[in-house]
Amino acid sequence: MEPKILLLVFCLTTTCFAQKSKPIEADRPDQTETPAIVPKGMFQAETGFTFQKNNLQNQSWNLPSTLWKYGLNENLEVRLITELVYEKTNDEKSFGLSPVWIGFKVRLCEESGLIPKTSFIGHMSLPHAASSNFKKDFSAPEFRFTMQHTLSDKMTLGYNLGCEWDGITPLPTYVYTLTTGLAVTDKLGIYTEVFGFASQAESANHNLDGGMTYLITDNFMVDLSSGVGLTDIAPEYYFALGFSFRY
Repeated sequence: MEPKILLLVFCLTTTCFAQKSKPIEADRPDQTETPAIVPKGMFQAETGFTFQKNNLQNQSWNLPSTLWKYGLNENLEVRLITELVYEKTNDEKSFGLSPVWIGFKVRLCEESGLIPKTSFIGHMSLPHAASSNFKKDFSAPEFRFTMQHTLSDKMTLGYNLGCEWDGITPLPTYVYTLTTGLAVTDKLGIYTEVFGFASQAESANHNLDGGMTYLITDNFMVDLSSGVGLTDIAPEYYFALGFSFRY
């Protein structure tokens, strides 16, 4: 084959690959889940280590919490959540695996004018797929609608609305999140966010957090975040460090 033809084939191949390759989009580190779907045939893991001070008596660590995802097609991904938890309340300590969650995310619509890019996430907990000290009474569902607007080439507005159950009581907890993300550079992103939980059994739990992400490669990203509680029943503060990768 002539050298010019070889060069043409190489250029066309690398151009097509570049068009298909997009930087990784993760659901962490903020509480607002992204509507983005893992590309078809790709596996993605999002893991993080978190310290949270709930009050003077109680502290907890995720060591780590991991979201495992696989893209079945352009519109659907399957999900698995595992959390290794250490809790300390006064002199009592607990360590083990909290209930595993299985679920999916499905794309509903793309952004068009005032209509946001929207996906639906649903999970179901497996109450007995856990360490004995963290098992729940029954299987519990949770769901969210996750939406995102493009405000500019560098800024987005995202928000979630949903509901979850704790596996102990039949009363639901309503969930909301609202976040703004800014691309400082092609690799560095920052965000600020408010999020909260409201149940029928107690007053609302509102929080404020912020953080940053840094893209090492298109398939590997690290993150750092922290937050504080805004209401009496909210955790006092938390710190989190994590990373996400896909292949």
